[in-house]
Amino acid sequence: MNPIIKVENVSKTFHTKGGEVTALQDINLEIEKGDIYGIIGLSGAGKSTLVRCLNLLEKPTEGNVFVKDRNILELSPKELRLERRNIGMIFQHFNLLMQRNVLENICFPMEIAGVGKKEAEKKALSLLETVGMEEKAKAYPAQLSGGQKQRVAIARVLSNNPEILLCDEATSALDPQTTKSILELLKQINETLGITIVVITHEMSVIQEICNKVAVLETGHVVETGTVEELFRAPKTEQAKKLVYTGTPLVEIMKGEREIRITFEEESAFEPVIGNLILEFQTPVNILYANTKNINGKAAGEMILQLPEESDVADRMIGYFHSKNIKVEELTK
Repeated sequence: MNPIIKVENVSKTFHTKGGEVTALQDINLEIEKGDIYGIIGLSGAGKSTLVRCLNLLEKPTEGNVFVKDRNILELSPKELRLERRNIGMIFQHFNLLMQRNVLENICFPMEIAGVGKKEAEKKALSLLETVGMEEKAKAYPAQLSGGQKQRVAIARVLSNNPEILLCDEATSALDPQTTKSILELLKQINETLGITIVVITHEMSVIQEICNKVAVLETGHVVETGTVEELFRAPKTEQAKKLVYTGTPLVEIMKGEREIRITFEEESAFEPVIGNLILEFQTPVNILYANTKNINGKAAGEMILQLPEESDVADRMIGYFHSKNIKVEELTK
């Protein structure tokens, strides 16, 4: 099956008074229909530039962007306008029309598309139910919380029946509890409407909560791609490790000779892994960090352990973890 989005050798250079700035360099990505695909990186990595290249709000300097096998760089202005209706986008700051109430905000894209007023209002009310905001139809944006504004923005985007939804830091301005509710809404939309979602974020917790696949960006380059589970269990690049290890400050202050990070999936996430290890070897280990996370609806655990000083015992312990299908990575100081 062909990907719904294919990014092929995309580069983007901006010309500024201070000279040329390369925001993206030779990006290649494939996003399948139905994915919730996360693109993560620190500030300045090129995330927002990349997502804006997916609907040509930014035109790549080089390369091609295919949406459903059509190279959108080859579309006429009229064809591109029609294609953009199929690619919805939500932003960090909502971009609602302050002089229009909630219902009117959702109707606005349909008005532009020539949909009749009654039909537009009927659909807008249905979308308000979808996002849990039916009681706020006559309210104005100034009367809404941040989370409520984002729900209205999502409903407005859905009014054009998009097959693709681009989310550019859509939860960055929200508190953790509201972020979780918006992510749950996006996952529901993906599952019930079959909409492919691309999530741009700098927060690994967002990726782990709803995404099934991920690409890691660093200074305009894709440095790692794969499933979210693969990234969590065994990040390969230094940038990916920084993102995955966020929230594990004890890694920075370890003092033992041999430290390892172990990760385990749903089947073993709730087993007494360390207890069994100690019984097996009759030797204690030092737990420096431990946590269980929800990775796209599945339990996944991680621990950072300081192993015994005896090299042969430490080696055998690592072998024990491998025998239990538990991923092990030795950490360097």
